[in-house]
Amino acid sequence: MLRRRAVVVHRRTELDELLDRHSTRGQAEFFLRARGRTLGEVQDRHDAVARARAAVTAALPEGWARADVERTDLSRFLVAPEDVVVVVGQDGLVANVAKYLTGQVVLGVDPEPGTNPGVLVRHDAAAAVRLLARLDATPDEVAVDGLTTVRADLDDGQHLTALNEVFVGHVSHQSARYRLTVHDDGGVRHETQSSSGLIVATGTGATGWCASIARDRAAGGVLPLPGPQDPGLAWFVREAWPSPATGTSLTAGALDDGDALTVTVATDQLVVFGDGMESDRLVASWGQEITVRVGRQRLRLVR
Repeated sequence: MLRRRAVVVHRRTELDELLDRHSTRGQAEFFLRARGRTLGEVQDRHDAVARARAAVTAALPEGWARADVERTDLSRFLVAPEDVVVVVGQDGLVANVAKYLTGQVVLGVDPEPGTNPGVLVRHDAAAAVRLLARLDATPDEVAVDGLTTVRADLDDGQHLTALNEVFVGHVSHQSARYRLTVHDDGGVRHETQSSSGLIVATGTGATGWCASIARDRAAGGVLPLPGPQDPGLAWFVREAWPSPATGTSLTAGALDDGDALTVTVATDQLVVFGDGMESDRLVASWGQEITVRVGRQRLRLVR
């Protein structure tokens, strides 16, 4: 029998980053005071994260292994199929983890419950401790939501998965040219476009970047956005530019499971990244195809 392991994921706190930048607590305090803030409030948040991590790791079931992973190391860390991923932080950290998973159970822990309630970090440290015991004793009885993901594939075999949304466009978000092909219930439709990129979002991401674009399009009719567990996506083209060579008729729509968007690069290169992590991106050169569809794996988040 494989030994179970808890992979505890966190990100560096604001205090960690301030000390890296300013070297000493005194200099960090001076920097914050000049901006109307105090070192005490930053220290309190740092301590809350430390306490939550300590409570979770101290309560791991007997016999479990443990790995601590900082957000920037996720791309270099291999999560095993039998691992339980414990995310201590904000909602965005759960989204950052999702692209590296293949069906593992995720437990989101809010280190500051009540301060800014999360949607994905659903449990305080005490509840997480109880759930870890249940995951050890009766894992089949722990309620788990399956959240839809979005996947982008390049024609050279590279791919990425995101929980909120995938962006396809120029690295600087300026206008770029490409050929868009929509495969859905309406058949297959093509259009050459020049735009500042396109967003393909899940129901989880429908309250973020996608929602902002959808509100701007409300004058032309509101596109129904999917829910987090709905097996569908919403897509929007940003700032499509009409010209004799480029069109604007395909700028928004929905993708069901089995549908797809294909982007054929017609400029030097386009980038593809998920959930705002621009540093962890794919690059597609002229003539390459990028296909975006509903992800094969759902994020299994403990309810």
